[in-house]
Amino acid sequence: MRSFPRTGRRRAASALLAAVMATSLMSASTSALADDLKDKQKKVEKDIDHAEDDLHSSSKEAREASARLAAAQKKLASAQGALAAAEAKVSSAKAEDERMRLALAAAEAELARAEKALSDGEARTAEQQESVAATITDMYQQGDPSLIAFASLLDAKTPADLARQSEMKQAIVDREAGAYQELVASRVLLEVQRGQVEDARDAVEVQRKAAAAHLSAMQALEDAAQRARDDVAALVTQRESAAAAAAKARAADEAALQALKREESRIEDLLRKRAAARAKKQGEARKTPTVATGGGTFYAPVQGGRLSSPYGMRQHPIYGYWGMHDGQDWAVGCGTPMYATADGEVVARYADSVYGNRLFVDHGRLRGVNVSSNYNHATSYVVSVGQRVKRGQLVGYVGSTGWSTGCHLHFTVRVNGATADPRDWL
Repeated sequence: MRSFPRTGRRRAASALLAAVMATSLMSASTSALADDLKDKQKKVEKDIDHAEDDLHSSSKEAREASARLAAAQKKLASAQGALAAAEAKVSSAKAEDERMRLALAAAEAELARAEKALSDGEARTAEQQESVAATITDMYQQGDPSLIAFASLLDAKTPADLARQSEMKQAIVDREAGAYQELVASRVLLEVQRGQVEDARDAVEVQRKAAAAHLSAMQALEDAAQRARDDVAALVTQRESAAAAAAKARAADEAALQALKREESRIEDLLRKRAAARAKKQGEARKTPTVATGGGTFYAPVQGGRLSSPYGMRQHPIYGYWGMHDGQDWAVGCGTPMYATADGEVVARYADSVYGNRLFVDHGRLRGVNVSSNYNHATSYVVSVGQRVKRGQLVGYVGSTGWSTGCHLHFTVRVNGATADPRDWL
């Protein structure tokens, strides 16, 4: 359990110490963050370099076909998204259309009800008006019912007659007064019903206009959906065409690589025969190792530049498979001089569609093994087959021939015929 200081001085000292520690930690954290960001930046730059340089392992036609296929797939995905959105809008519009259809039907039903109620009210009012008219006619012909009732009272002979005649006349007067009141009420109700009919007609008109506008909007949505379907169909065809072109380019690349393997097998066989001939001439297969001029370290094949892609396994940027990058890629400008890494003899010089202009130098037996070096993608070479070269001697100039996306040297080292990491020799 932590014990806290009891005095102000101890608290002040602790606060000062905490502040110093916090500042130190913050500074260390900031420094660590900065270093981490720099490392991440370098890694990203390195990955970008590798991605760019790995494209050297496919032909221009394959790269272009792959790019077209990727673009077609991206456009197709976008078009499919647009189609889904358009069809969703059409579906929503159809649901709204059904709702508006039901609303219009309800409005029309309300109008029909209101019109029937108005018709019934008009008939009822006409009947009451006829009844009142007949009553008024009787009043003119027979006299005012109140006066007739008063006369009847004068004719009564007994109190009972008087009471009975009075009730009868009052009933007549009440009935007539009620008829007038019903007529007035019917006319008021008739006006209300006429208003309801007008309101119902207005509602029907509003629903019909809305339905017409929605029909136009729905037609536009259907047209947009159809255009989206047409776009998707066209892009499917485009993607299939791009995929076929990419497959054709890949097949051509594979054929070129097979031809390259056959040629390299021929070169390797040539190197093995030279090694065997040397061993036979020296009289022993395991002669004491010789060392190349310069202490056994290869001379750099180019001066300056940047190692953009090292030796090792990596994933092909187009075809996706994992394979061996059998050498080093040095990113330098076209025309940059290339030098012999050790004493040796030029055993092959030719051009092919994959590595462009190539040069093979047999360095003989070094460190107890047979070693050769190989230069690729050159603009040109200044040495010929059978020529002896010295360590550091000019052999040619960097270029971008064959499968290449830019000026660079693809430098390969072979030990006993198999490719090896040049870093073990440079």
